[in-house]
Order: sequence, then structure tokens, then C-alpha cells
Amino acid sequence: MLRIAIPNKGALSEGAIELIQKAGYGLRKGVKDLHCVDAGNGVEFYFLRPTDIPTYVESGVFQFGITGRDIMLDSGVLLHEALPLNFGRSKMHYIIPQGQEFTGLQQFQGKRIACSYPNLVRRHLAAAGVQATVIELSGAVEISIQLGIADAAADVVETGTTIRQAGLKTVGEALVHSEAIVVCKDASGLAGAEAQRFLRRLQGIVTARQYAMVEYDVRASDLDKCCAICPGLQSPTVMPLQNAEWRAVKVMVLNKELVDVVDRLADAGAKGIIVTEIRNCRL
Repeated sequence: MLRIAIPNKGALSEGAIELIQKAGYGLRKGVKDLHCVDAGNGVEFYFLRPTDIPTYVESGVFQFGITGRDIMLDSGVLLHEALPLNFGRSKMHYIIPQGQEFTGLQQFQGKRIACSYPNLVRRHLAAAGVQATVIELSGAVEISIQLGIADAAADVVETGTTIRQAGLKTVGEALVHSEAIVVCKDASGLAGAEAQRFLRRLQGIVTARQYAMVEYDVRASDLDKCCAICPGLQSPTVMPLQNAEWRAVKVMVLNKELVDVVDRLADAGAKGIIVTEIRNCRL
């Protein structure tokens, strides 16, 4: 039976549970549940602290675990990233007071830097030849600058609103671009029918979330023009209508391009444009 570690709380937990449920697994979690079995699919799920999951997966207790890329990198455990899940995205940046100029990482030489990911920050600074005192805090590291505990901080940033409200700013390139990921001990963990089925099912949901299905009617004389605007993955599906001068078209479009594509199709003569969500797909 496949054994998989899932974050026990927070945004990573909510996103992982939703994804796994949509992939067809019978995953349910009560407030105090630590374990859930989906006998029909041959999978056991365990709910653990996200920071502990890399250690458990590395030990071989679990074939797969879901955690954040930043958490895995900070753990120091070398794991194989089996699948990025395209949620829980964030970037880790250095943070300094808004009125302070940033001249480069060398300005942190001999300074105090507060963070919740000490190993990741130490390695990043060491790679730049910078020696600094890293102060480990469990959260809200930005307040450490205001209280005089640290000269700068390094933290995971999503919108940056909290940072700006505290009179601070992010500087430099991101230390890491993070998101939720599926990890396994090494590439051998990808073998086996159950493991492959689990990854394919999750990949189907992850891919579907990136696309929408666009359907429209168009005159045959305008068909090539519309198909050039959104050619689809291999080719659009084109069907004749009762009126021989018209065609019905169906095509997958990336969500990030959707608004622009719909506008351009309308300008090119497409009528009755319908956009629908794709719940699952295999490419």
C-alpha cells in the first residue's frame, strides 16, 4: 500500500487535501486525525508537520510527501522533486528598512539576519562569501528589525503587503521560488503502478487548472483567422454546423491568455463564445 505524508495544517494542507480529493482519492481529515486510509485506491495518508515531512520521506517511511520547496531546501535533506503542484507559490527575499539603500549582499557582512529558514539563508550567504549572524525565529520575522533584534531579515513573501506596512522592503534576487511539491527519496520512488497512478492523477488536476475550454461558432471564411489566434495543443476541434457557412470550434486555452484570446476571437468574427472550466485532463 502506498504511504503518503500530507501537511497537517495551514495553506499547504488545505491545498494538498483539495487536490488529492479532486484526483479521486477518499481523503478525509478531522481536527485530530493523524491517519486516513483509502483502501479502494491502496493508499494510506498521514498528516504531519510540513517541516518534518522531508525527514520522514528521506527515511523511507513514506514513498511520497507533499511540502513546500522552501521547507525541503531548508531541511538539508536531499530529496527528488517528483511533481510541482502549482499552488502555495511564494518567494523568499531579504528584507531591510524602506529608507535604507541596498548595495548588494556584501552589506550584510557581520550583520544580524532574522529568518525562519536558517539553513537555507546560511547557505545562500556562504555562497556569496558573506559571514553574518543568522537568528532563527518561528515567524513574524519582520518585527525583529523594528525591535532591534536584527539588522535585516529573510522571509517568504507572497504579496509583500505586510512588509510594506511595517516600513520595510524586499531587496535583491529571490533566494528561492517556492511552491507545494511532491517529493520522494530518489527517482526509484517513481516506480510501481500505484505510484505512477498517484502522480498521473495529480498531474491531471494540476494541468487542468492551467487551462480552460473555449467553444465558439465562426463563419468558414473566418475559420483560419480564428484558429491562428488560438491553435490549441495539437489542433482545434472543428465541426460543421447545419448552416454550411458556419463551423463550431472547440480548443484548450491557457488561463493566463484567456481574456486576451476571447477578445481577439470576438474581433475576428467568432460568435457565441463559451468558456468552461476543465476539471481534469491528460496531455
